[in-house]
Amino acid sequence: MARILTGIQSTGTPHLGNVLGAIRPAIELAQDTQDESFLFIADLHSLTQIKDGSELRANTYAAAAAWLACGLDTDRTVFYRQSDVPQCTELAWYLSCFFPYNRLTLAHSFKDKSNRLEDVNAGLFSYPMLMAADILAYDANEVPVGKDQLQHLEMARDVAGRINHKVGREILIEPEARTNDATMYVPGTDGAKMSKSKGNLLDPFADEKTLKKVINKQIVTDATPLEEPKDPESSVVYKIYKLVASPEEANAMASKLLAGGYGWGHAKKDLLGALVDGFSQERDTFNRYMADLPALDAELAKGADKARTVANATVNRLRSAFGY
Repeated sequence: MARILTGIQSTGTPHLGNVLGAIRPAIELAQDTQDESFLFIADLHSLTQIKDGSELRANTYAAAAAWLACGLDTDRTVFYRQSDVPQCTELAWYLSCFFPYNRLTLAHSFKDKSNRLEDVNAGLFSYPMLMAADILAYDANEVPVGKDQLQHLEMARDVAGRINHKVGREILIEPEARTNDATMYVPGTDGAKMSKSKGNLLDPFADEKTLKKVINKQIVTDATPLEEPKDPESSVVYKIYKLVASPEEANAMASKLLAGGYGWGHAKKDLLGALVDGFSQERDTFNRYMADLPALDAELAKGADKARTVANATVNRLRSAFGY
């Protein structure tokens, strides 16, 4: 039985792209396999960007509530906050002492901002070693990653190999990447990939009034008159709709767009309905958890207990090997 590990940043409520492209697939993987799944909320990583404690705490709770609302079973998954496992930061220090400075300067998280060093803090620079600790602390065998995260996983493998070589035995497991070339592409309101940094989001946990405002004002459409045919595949509204509606509903919208007499206002109204109705249960569960933070803490505490036990065993192996 393999151990699979996935981490998510706590930079706000997960958007539709996160839900469709990451949350649901991870939950399905955990439910459909006998492998052991560790899933954590990376609230320590978030501190490189967010310095307000109230905001960071709220974001962490929102991320946890979203995963639970989408059906995550904490009895079958080890679900925890990164900051609840202090052994992880101790391990990050050990790893940093074995990893070359020059390699860290090549990390995407640093390199992308290296021409604006005033925006770079030491936490952002050493980010890959904390990420490596997130993986290596739990003896993970496989880590689902997108192509943009492969570099960080390679760094985790590299530093694990360096330490194993130094102590003369496998003291850390060198994890493998689990990539999915079929990861769902979810367009944002502007047609580009949905992303927090672009601000082109749809929040499936938002209320109907908020969703309606975003859909009507932000989703881009062309000036094709109501009565004329429209190309579904060039429409942002349709591209999003077919990801959240049934195949039959998506085909019906495509037919109406091609036939004419069905305008963008009609299409946006149908998209709103699909989001409001399709996520009604998830929205109710999300709001229930956000109104009962002790219940969220209890769910996260269950996983933190096991995570600390596993991470402590790993750190103790290194303490012994390094003479502590």
